[in-house]
Amino acid sequence: MILAAAIVMILVAFGLPLVVRSRDIPPEEEASPTQHLEDRKAAIYENLRDLLGEFQMGKMSRNDYTESKRALQKELAGVLASIEEAGGRDR
Repeated sequence: MILAAAIVMILVAFGLPLVVRSRDIPPEEEASPTQHLEDRKAAIYENLRDLLGEFQMGKMSRNDYTESKRALQKELAGVLASIEEAGGRDR
């Protein structure tokens, strides 16, 4: 009896995907053309927060902090410009 129930469950588990109709599957959401840039912007902001925390805990010198912060800000400026440029093209 248990063996029969197990076999039925296995058949249902493997057979159900074969009978799902394509119209029952929700359409995929379109990815934003700037999503990768938004993700990078969020990562840079997080890196800036982490950098400040490390500096305040004394894990890095002021010169290292300043150089790293400047590099991240430069990268952020480029990402923000790319987002703005892409936004202008989409309109």
